Parts: sequence; structure tokens; C-alpha cells
Amino acid sequence: MAEKKQNTAAVVWEIAEPLAESLGLLLWDVRFLKEGTEWYLRIIIDKENEPVSIEDCVAMSQALDAPLDEADPIDRSYSLQVQSPGIERELTRDFHFKRYLGENVMVRFIRAVDGRREYKGVLEDYADGTVTVRCDDGATRMFDKKEASWIKLDDFGGF
Repeated sequence: MAEKKQNTAAVVWEIAEPLAESLGLLLWDVRFLKEGTEWYLRIIIDKENEPVSIEDCVAMSQALDAPLDEADPIDRSYSLQVQSPGIERELTRDFHFKRYLGENVMVRFIRAVDGRREYKGVLEDYADGTVTVRCDDGATRMFDKKEASWIKLDDFGGF
């Protein structure tokens, strides 16, 4: 049986995570995406209890240079970008949801739910890809995270 090939982001995650840890950083996300005609490898880093600095981004970028060149996991030209998750950070991975249980979130659905595509509320639970949000309209909604265009922290009262 043929071995399943990992996607680019998963391969880069394996390279980047120990490097981030060695720099005292948390690897928040890895995204390989096309915008217009250009490809971007985005390495998103975070820190516990303090903001990510430009120096952190530079250190991570420099730490990645040689290992990425050696592994050569990307078969096209791309731009490497190292950044913080920023405010209103997008929650995509399981550990993101678990870390922010009880926090205010904004959800934009791919298709309207009860006539609306956007909701905000409190992230009540997360298990096996199922998100539970107690919405500002009083309803509790459970949905598969794949049904959402995005789910972000609501740092400023959103929408």
C-alpha cells in the first residue's frame, strides 16, 4: 500500500515546531497558500504571556532558512512570511479551541444558519471538530468547524 503524502503545511510544521520551541515560541499555525499568482508560506508564531516581537519573527525566519532549504518540501517559488497571530486571531487547530474555551468568539459561516452568516458569543466547548458557541442571541449552536469560513477571537466586540 502506498504511503500517504503529507501536505506542505504538515511537512513544514514538523520542521518549524522544534525550532519555534527552541526559541521560546509557540508554533500557532503554518499555511501554504496562493494569493493571486504568488505562493506564500506563512509561519504564525505566538508567545506565552507577552506579545510576539519583530525580533521573534526575524529569529524564526533565520532559524527556518537552512532546514527548509535542506528538506526542500516546496516544489515552486514562494515567499516566506513569519508573523504573530495578531488580535482577533483565527482559531483553526484543535489546541486553539481548547486554549480559548470560555472566550468571546466571532463565527462566519459558509452558508447562512437561521438566516444569518455571522454570529458572536462564547466558545463553550470543542471536541472532535465540533464547536459549541453560546451566541449573543441566547441560542447555543453546535456545528462542525468545517461549516465556518472562520472562527476568530472577538477582542473588540466584532461585526
